[in-house]
Amino acid sequence: MAGLVPEPDRRVRMLLESGRPNAAGLAFKRLIANGADNVDGQWDPCVVLVHRAYLAWRLDRIPLALDLVAEGWTGLDVDRPQGGAAAQALGMLGDLLQAVGHHDAARELIAQSVQVARRCGDPGVLAHCLEREANCWQLQAMNADGTADECFRTALQLFDEALSLASPGQVRDRVQAGSARALAALGNLAEAESRAVQALTAGEEVQDRYTSAIANWVLAEIRRHQGRLEEARTFACRAVETAEWIRDTRLRMRFSLALTTICRELEDAAGEVAALRSLVAASRTAMRALQVGLGQAVEQRRTAIQAQRQESAAQQDARRDPLTGLLNRRGVASAADQIAVRWLVVLDVDGFKEINDTAGHAAGDAVLRELAQLLRRECRSDDLVCRWAGDEFVVLLAEPGTDGPELAERIRAAVEAHDWTPQLGPRARPPTISVGVAAGPTDFGPLFADADRALYRAKRAGRNRIEVESDQPLPPAPT
Repeated sequence: MAGLVPEPDRRVRMLLESGRPNAAGLAFKRLIANGADNVDGQWDPCVVLVHRAYLAWRLDRIPLALDLVAEGWTGLDVDRPQGGAAAQALGMLGDLLQAVGHHDAARELIAQSVQVARRCGDPGVLAHCLEREANCWQLQAMNADGTADECFRTALQLFDEALSLASPGQVRDRVQAGSARALAALGNLAEAESRAVQALTAGEEVQDRYTSAIANWVLAEIRRHQGRLEEARTFACRAVETAEWIRDTRLRMRFSLALTTICRELEDAAGEVAALRSLVAASRTAMRALQVGLGQAVEQRRTAIQAQRQESAAQQDARRDPLTGLLNRRGVASAADQIAVRWLVVLDVDGFKEINDTAGHAAGDAVLRELAQLLRRECRSDDLVCRWAGDEFVVLLAEPGTDGPELAERIRAAVEAHDWTPQLGPRARPPTISVGVAAGPTDFGPLFADADRALYRAKRAGRNRIEVESDQPLPPAPT
């Protein structure tokens, strides 16, 4: 990553992968002291932010990783990515998706990163991206049945191409270790052992514990194939221990499972129990990350960005809000002149500033987008739904037979009952809304003023409620 991210960022990564997580945590804290999204102008912010998201995830700073992924992805042109920086950013995003179990999406992004790297003409970047894609194929092989050999052969081809491009250093060492695993699986144990030993020696010399962990695991698999189970157990134990040092949950789970199998074949009950405990501990760590919602957030962000690109023409339209895709103030005011408005509903999010302050602006944006989706779901196709300003929304009802207070209560109840965990995590206080309703028909300006007064009454009366500026009765209170 030299030349793509600042030296302090690379130092945190090096500390992590040399097995010094406490020192890495302190260095990361200093790095983000002035804001995790603060990137010097000489660097590509997309690459730096995604790299910091990866560091935050490795350091169990999952909410921060969420924010950084969202910020980094926003700056990436996913339709026309170009250059080595974009290739590395796509690859790292794929790594994060892989880490939380979104394997199909991860493979898609990592394959795209290889295509971008081929176009950019930088052999070092291409070697790094090829290594990631090869690892994807190896993971697929380990979960496959009849196609495992084909997957390993594809992985080996990618590894060998990467070896032909990589200069001496960390990427080359990791390619050596990864290719040794593919060779072992395909039965070429002599060449696999040669490459694994080279990688292990190189990793130990520069304290690259990630490479050392992979090499030890490969040597454990080789010894197991050779029937030398005592040696296999030793190498597997080293692999598990090293994965724990570098706080890589994926590797720890994979290696603990391998160690469990070896201990079972040795009839080493105590070793098998210890390996299973390590596997359970790593699984719990992975589950914690999933519970916070990293996988969902990354996948949702990817889908949202694609939708935004596809609707770029609509977003450029002065009558559309680019964040939610709803009509904006200008759009709804213009449409209101063409219809007889029977009811106007105005609502805003209670305590929205607190959401931005505590969960981050990316989370605030996610709440607004989700609220827009709820409004679309609860309103009919003929209703006009608008993001008026900030966290304030307006709904115009023109269809005969519709009831404004009834719709307002339905929306309020839907927001209160909604699961906001994917947007805010499990610990944040879920948002509610206050709603003002006014009855037409009359001109839009006076009608909005009436609804706005009702909204402020709802705020003063305690929030999470509706008020109506009309002689119409309120809907029954929920039981």
